[in-house]
Amino acid sequence: MSLKPVHLVGCILAVAAMLVVASAEKIPYAQTEIVPPTAEWCAKIEKAAPEKATVAADTRKLLVFSLRTGFDHKVMPHVDRVFEILGKKTGAFETTVTVDIEQLMPENLAKYDVLVLNNNCSVGPRRNLFLDELERNPKYADMTAEQRQAKSDTLEQSMLDFVAGGKGLVVVHGAPTLLNNSPKYTEMVGGAFDYHPPNQEVTVQTVDEDHPLVAAFKGKGPFIHRDEPYCFNGAYEKMAFRPLLSMDVEGLNDPKGRVGELKRYVAWIKPFGEGRVFYCSPSHFPESYESSTMLQFILDGVQYAAGDLKCDDSALPQEPAGKKG
Repeated sequence: MSLKPVHLVGCILAVAAMLVVASAEKIPYAQTEIVPPTAEWCAKIEKAAPEKATVAADTRKLLVFSLRTGFDHKVMPHVDRVFEILGKKTGAFETTVTVDIEQLMPENLAKYDVLVLNNNCSVGPRRNLFLDELERNPKYADMTAEQRQAKSDTLEQSMLDFVAGGKGLVVVHGAPTLLNNSPKYTEMVGGAFDYHPPNQEVTVQTVDEDHPLVAAFKGKGPFIHRDEPYCFNGAYEKMAFRPLLSMDVEGLNDPKGRVGELKRYVAWIKPFGEGRVFYCSPSHFPESYESSTMLQFILDGVQYAAGDLKCDDSALPQEPAGKKG
């Protein structure tokens, strides 16, 4: 029995859809309890990491700032290890990890080419990690409130000047909340954290598969993993960045019912002054980093931030407030 043309088209589309799903990279289900990185886990990352950087360049100096005063992302030590392993294996950069805010003072930050902000969640509703630390750390017990505020302002300006002066910034997952209520900081990052639906399976797809920064994903279909589907507001609504990855909001469990209000990007790049910013929301879970695709993507993002991987980082034309059409 022959198929009518309309039925034939339907069959072709169905087969095509199955092929897309089949080619997707699906990360094994993440456990709800995150344990510290083990030697076995680090070996897995070492094996999955790229052999060399995309662009041959001088070895850069990377500072990973891993202090949090608010929500404790248990994946933070895994992120530290990821950058250490990527840098050591490829020779692209040397990694220093710190939780000391003094390392962000201008005279110290100047030693580095790229600053990585690792899940630096602050305490709400104020959302100022620097003030949190200045108030809780006995080292600063003798400071007055005015002195703490001045120190906090200096630390923020130090980061802004570092990037605007030609250096790089990599912002990982929850790090936008470091100074979430600061217009200057969130403008630099590309957005302020709004909320996230419960952690769940999230389908991530490239915005433009031909962009050099998403070469790791090309031809592999969607990237499916378990994550917190981060949603942003504030500066995000201007969408003054080059989006790299978006998440499929269809079918997401969102009790607030707001996830579909805007186009939801989870990774982007943007110039800031003479410098460059790379934001990567994936991921809340260490399993996502076990993917060679994700590791290559992060490495390329670092090379962009360092100024070694040249690419178009101009914003795409957007509808008003990034509303979905």
